[in-house]
Amino acid sequence: MAVVRIPEENRTLREVAQITAHLASIGIDYERWEPKVSLEPGASPEQILASYEEPIEKLKQRGGYVTADVIDVSPGTPNLEAMLAKFGREHWHDEDEVRFILDGRGLFHVHPRPGPLTAIEVEAGDLIRVPRGTWHWFDLCGERRIRAIRLFQDPAGWTPRYTDSGLDRNYQPVCMGSAYFPPHSTVARS
Repeated sequence: MAVVRIPEENRTLREVAQITAHLASIGIDYERWEPKVSLEPGASPEQILASYEEPIEKLKQRGGYVTADVIDVSPGTPNLEAMLAKFGREHWHDEDEVRFILDGRGLFHVHPRPGPLTAIEVEAGDLIRVPRGTWHWFDLCGERRIRAIRLFQDPAGWTPRYTDSGLDRNYQPVCMGSAYFPPHSTVARS
């Protein structure tokens, strides 16, 4: 499940209802999907898209999306650093950014105008829609792995339009979700 941090307010949200309400207040759609299908870790993009055909079609109808694909990024992805540099700068684009996370973790920083910066750590089962025109950037978490279904309104995809605000240089891609703090971990006290 997602973890949302609002650094300016020193707040962290971990409950689905709180996360959904806060993100909706800044124009971001968030849903938690429980996978209805079990896929092998090495499932092909075609197998993934076929398995999720029904919810993908519903999303397409709801948002006017015309195509879907699967992105699969890992430490071995060629030119990973260049890819991350492209999306790790604050930008916006002319269409929605829709991601259903299948595996791994990532970190969206959203810069609503007006409003405080919000960091959204996503993991498997999280569906997020960052609307067109929203200032944001994206990083991978420490394991540098994410696999997600992406939906597009333009089959050619979108091009980031950089804000050059420099705000992204003030934040590190630090992820603190369930992979960082296992649910049943104990902390030694002195």
